[in-house]
Amino acid sequence: MKPTQPPCALALTGLSKRFGQTDIICGMDMSVAPGERIGIIGPNGAGKSTLFNLISGRLQPDSGQISLHGSRIDGKKPYEINRLGLARSFQVSNIFSQLSVFENLRCGLLWSLGYKYTFFKFLLDLDDARDRVEALLTLLHLGKQRDTLAMHLSYSEQRALEVGITIASGASVILLDEPTAGMSQSETSRFIHLIRTATEGKTLLMVEHDMGVVFGLADRVAVLVYGQLLAFDTPDAVRANAQVQQAYLGSAAEQAGFL
Repeated sequence: MKPTQPPCALALTGLSKRFGQTDIICGMDMSVAPGERIGIIGPNGAGKSTLFNLISGRLQPDSGQISLHGSRIDGKKPYEINRLGLARSFQVSNIFSQLSVFENLRCGLLWSLGYKYTFFKFLLDLDDARDRVEALLTLLHLGKQRDTLAMHLSYSEQRALEVGITIASGASVILLDEPTAGMSQSETSRFIHLIRTATEGKTLLMVEHDMGVVFGLADRVAVLVYGQLLAFDTPDAVRANAQVQQAYLGSAAEQAGFL
């Protein structure tokens, strides 16, 4: 008797979304294995952000299904999906600017520890929360900024904090939307290492324009063009795909790192 295969961490089946008369996502099928790292690329307007909005519950599909670890999540609210084990970061930093780094991270993990975001508790006495936050501070290299207000962090530090808040919930599936946007080359290099370390053992889907980041992190790369999945394969296979190269014609292909 063959062993039972675990369900996909994330599965999209016939997923479609349109705005008015425009099809944004067109019957997409995609299966992601537990622990797999997926880079999602495509020209502007390809539907990448819409796809993340559908998966995280900010938008509802017109047709198709979305499953998280074998259970359907399409139709659920974002907070319900988060509680089932999926967390997302955004293109624009989504942090509590008036709270310290420590307080931001503590807010991110309260629900996962069973405290349900209640602030009518003596938070300083929550040893398990404090210990988890201290571990995150070390992981994110933000220990020295522990008591700094988030608004006073550098841009790359704010992005690191947002990644920390995203993973603090304990979610097993992480969506990162343009995590290195606006960073210098040296900041990006450090951030790739941070993402790899912080998401170890988790399933990662990442929308990213920097091909160096994508090909440096992803196990497989999904290429979206006009809402359709043009290719979904290993980085080397995607780089050699003639259809993908055609989607990034001329100088755009060179800039994207395909040629």
